[in-house]
Amino acid sequence: MADRFRTGIDWADVRVFAALARYGSLSATARALSVNHATVARRLAGLEQALGSKLFERRASGYELTAAGRNALGLATAMETAANELGRLEPEAPLSGLVRITATPSLAETFLIPRLRPLQEACPALDFEVVSERRPASLPRHQTDIALRLARPERGDVLARRLVRVGYGFYATHAWRERLAAGHAPHLVGFDEAGAHFPEALWLARRFSDARIGLRANYQTGQIAAARAGFGIALLPHFLAAGDPDLVEVRLKEPPPVRELWLLTRGDVRRTPPLRLVADFLAEVFRRERARFEGLGARRSQ
Repeated sequence: MADRFRTGIDWADVRVFAALARYGSLSATARALSVNHATVARRLAGLEQALGSKLFERRASGYELTAAGRNALGLATAMETAANELGRLEPEAPLSGLVRITATPSLAETFLIPRLRPLQEACPALDFEVVSERRPASLPRHQTDIALRLARPERGDVLARRLVRVGYGFYATHAWRERLAAGHAPHLVGFDEAGAHFPEALWLARRFSDARIGLRANYQTGQIAAARAGFGIALLPHFLAAGDPDLVEVRLKEPPPVRELWLLTRGDVRRTPPLRLVADFLAEVFRRERARFEGLGARRSQ
């Protein structure tokens, strides 16, 4: 039967047992449950057989619980109460509302937005706002709900979950790789003045201070376009550039840095089902595509 436990105990038998203990007679129990006397007797016999214990003594005054019956009644009553509570549960409302996510432009535009679509198909009432900028938005002030950042916050009432290590490489056209092989000095694609404080820009300035900057762009999406156009060699995350048919990874005198991507949420994320769902969904997406961020596929293909 569908409601039979693995132990061989049938919930319908337990329900009849609890009712018989309450009403004290077959007839009163049958009336209360809208069944006949034979059904009550059969259910009781089935439960006693499953438990291997006699639960009632039949007296002139009615059915009286044995010691085993008294022990079983407490558990049966708890089961009955739980079943009644389950019956009063209302159907769960579909998740709805707006979830705001901030990420760097390259991550938001080339990776994040396309991967949110399956989640919205599964939860049609859920809406997203994706803001692509490198300036941190405040979680405590509710400027955003989820932040994907390349640094763990040092303070603040936020929860931080490390997603992946973000590997970087130097990417350029095939023509530029041939020029380097011929001994030509590299031209780099760099950040503009507004992005000079970014960690990647600071690293390039320290390690390649004498290199010519063929073009400067404020974001990595512009830098990869410059690399495709042949302006020079761009320091790019593997997830953005690896596999690009117009680019190849090249080696320079210094190996590129590695950074970490963190998912940040407010401390109340567990009390906000839509936010919790999206955060867990993103964590799983990045777990599945970890190799793309760490550049494992790019290195194996060289």
